[in-house]
Amino acid sequence: MDHPVRFVKSSQYEESWGYGRGTIDYIQNAAAHGLYEIRGLGARRKLPHFDDLLFLGASLSRYPLEGYRERCETKTILGSRFAKKPIELAIPITIAGMSFGSLSANVKQALGMAATEMGTSTTTGDGGMTAEERQSSRQLVYQCLPSRYGFNPNDVRKADAIEIVIGQGAKPGGGGMLLGQKINPRVARMRHLPEGVDQRSASRHPDWTGPDDLVIKIQELREITDWEKPIYVKIGATRTFNDVKLAAIAGADVVVVDGMQGGTAATQSVFIENVGVPTLAAVRQAVEALEDLNLRGVVQLVVSGGIRTGADVAKALAMGADAVSVGQGMLIALGCNGASYVQAGQHHSALEDYAKLGTAPGYCHHCHTGQCPVGVTTQDSVLEQRLEPAVGARRVRNYLKTMNMELTTIARACGKQNVHHLEREDLVALTVEAAAMAGVPLAGTDWIPGRAARA
Repeated sequence: MDHPVRFVKSSQYEESWGYGRGTIDYIQNAAAHGLYEIRGLGARRKLPHFDDLLFLGASLSRYPLEGYRERCETKTILGSRFAKKPIELAIPITIAGMSFGSLSANVKQALGMAATEMGTSTTTGDGGMTAEERQSSRQLVYQCLPSRYGFNPNDVRKADAIEIVIGQGAKPGGGGMLLGQKINPRVARMRHLPEGVDQRSASRHPDWTGPDDLVIKIQELREITDWEKPIYVKIGATRTFNDVKLAAIAGADVVVVDGMQGGTAATQSVFIENVGVPTLAAVRQAVEALEDLNLRGVVQLVVSGGIRTGADVAKALAMGADAVSVGQGMLIALGCNGASYVQAGQHHSALEDYAKLGTAPGYCHHCHTGQCPVGVTTQDSVLEQRLEPAVGARRVRNYLKTMNMELTTIARACGKQNVHHLEREDLVALTVEAAAMAGVPLAGTDWIPGRAARA
């Protein structure tokens, strides 16, 4: 007997998992234009993160500090291995390298002013050192990138530390981009580039190919600065364990590990979303690399990539970092993805300019266009005036102050008189993935996935 065929009506708006609207848009745009997408900021995809960790605050078996009446130290020293003049910071939160070109001169000045007020450091980024940045920053880290755009030995001597950039978390293995609309006459002069022409940075240093050459480069930089300045080595998190070991053996004072949640002014979306490892996994691997060499505490570790709050800072320190570096958060503090900007003491709506870019506050990744509605990631002579240095500095200072207060609040709750006394034992994980990546127990158990259980 034949069975009747039954037709089941599917939902009118049900998406395919493998071919959802985002994937369909990608394929159709690729088919129409034959070009990949370029954008700024960091990964959109959800990744295991510090949010997946929790602190075990003090109770009966631990003794908490009393509110704000008992002091919790935040002083941080970076570069004490070989440098005659290590960097001394009042807080373990630094400002990441973001270039003049990517950001306006007003923004660089605002960041330097805020960092100076809070007793921390800022970093140049690609493209050289501006006078505004050097004058406003009490402690400035000078980056030496593969492009060597704007690299100047005299500016190296003016800096307080040097950071050799091997790679960035948003694009490890790839070079940065600066589209022509952001290469104005001043940027062009500093980088020795033609005005208005797209620029793609090199993906590796031109005069060395491996760790042996890195040793030579570090020695050269030490010699031209009379061994005064700490030498940082920054890597994009991929093969983190081996890369950190090689950087430390080459003679770095400080290793900076940038996870894949790190931002960028402009690169291919395929890089941002598909290359690198999450910061959470990179921190543990970096710490284990230094421990394997018996250099933990000798070589300092700075962690960046998706650090947003004081809780993120506390978790990075508990996992073994000595300090963190924040980039995207600083831009947002300045007004990035905000609905308005402040000019001459008055608020002005930026909504119309977001609409011209085809986006809205909270959704903008258009740093590469140079048309930033709030004047942060632009070289346009009109738009850049929307960010007044004094206003921006106040906002960044408040952000840094808030993060530091959150950090010390957590440290006190865990019974620590110094934020650098936070330890992995203070942490548990909410997911199996986070427990395995961070090397801490799953909450409510003593099980660390991937490690043998205790007998």
